Amino acid sequence: MAGFEGTKWAAKQLRYVLKDKSFEILDADAKVSPVSRSIHYGLFLAFEGIRFFCKRSDQGKLEVIFLSLDKNLERFRRGIAFNMSSAQQGLVPEIEELEGIFLRFFQDPDMTAFLGEMADLGAQVYLRPFTFDEEQSIGVTFPGNPAIRAVACRYDRYLGEPFSGVVVPNMVRAVGVNGTGCLKLGINYLMSVKAVDKARTILPEAASALFLDDHPSAPLETRKVTEWDSSCCLFALDDGVVIKIPESPLILPSVTILGICTVLEQMGIKVEERDMTYGELIQRSAKNQIVAICSVGTAGIMSRAQKLLLVDADDKVIGTQSADESHFLFHKLGEARAYLWDIYQEKAPVPEGLRLSKFEL
Repeated sequence: MAGFEGTKWAAKQLRYVLKDKSFEILDADAKVSPVSRSIHYGLFLAFEGIRFFCKRSDQGKLEVIFLSLDKNLERFRRGIAFNMSSAQQGLVPEIEELEGIFLRFFQDPDMTAFLGEMADLGAQVYLRPFTFDEEQSIGVTFPGNPAIRAVACRYDRYLGEPFSGVVVPNMVRAVGVNGTGCLKLGINYLMSVKAVDKARTILPEAASALFLDDHPSAPLETRKVTEWDSSCCLFALDDGVVIKIPESPLILPSVTILGICTVLEQMGIKVEERDMTYGELIQRSAKNQIVAICSVGTAGIMSRAQKLLLVDADDKVIGTQSADESHFLFHKLGEARAYLWDIYQEKAPVPEGLRLSKFEL
């Protein structure tokens, strides 16, 4: 599984308790109780990843800028709600409440030096809110004292290009009937790490694994492609069309894919939302009809796989999909990625359908 490179953490974190709405700024290394449902059973572990940009206004004041922040916060809300009982749903914060507590975190004087450095560097900055049960208990029940914590960091690179991957048909990232694949929950990501470990037994340099759907008993070629291990997937075809896999209980609703597809459409690229079976992927790859398979997520925005190994049910390699770097669409994808980051920096206009949020600290 791809890791962050060049990471620097802010010196503080926030804690927001949902029951009494208490807000605290803690040291970044503040401990969590080892006697907790969150630790022992993975209960009440939801998280979100939110890219943002820091800059200074003409008056010298710090500003933080987000793209489609409301969609990140709504996805976080859904994860929180999933991890609480029906009687606790009134504790789930609204988008405006979440926005307010994160803004309050950024406004704290102890965050000024970190955010100022990020603004001066023009760095990629990442907000990682997560949930935790602050109550000391090892009971297998819903959280007794649910809270949100959040940390922030800068980083230089995540995944990046070139990277290689392997299809892992015998592993399932999530189960559709449980409705967890569309949420950022801790229970999904152990399988992501295991899948990359599996991929590396086939291709030692593999940085990512591509999952199929949760029907392992079905004929292999009829199964649908779902996601990469820790990101969503786009296919660029040689006829100039980009395929976006539809959202479902197995697919995380990617905020970044929304942005990339909006930018591509603004550039005149046709984006088609539909399923792609593994059989179609195999056939198109054999006919050199795939320009690139892209990994799309918050941290890396978009990375084009240089090589993807296609395997059969016995993990035997049956084909290799290689990116066509000479095709115009390969370059358009790179332009779309750069344009999306330029939006954060206010160097490019915001396309219709996307929303830029800017807060002065």
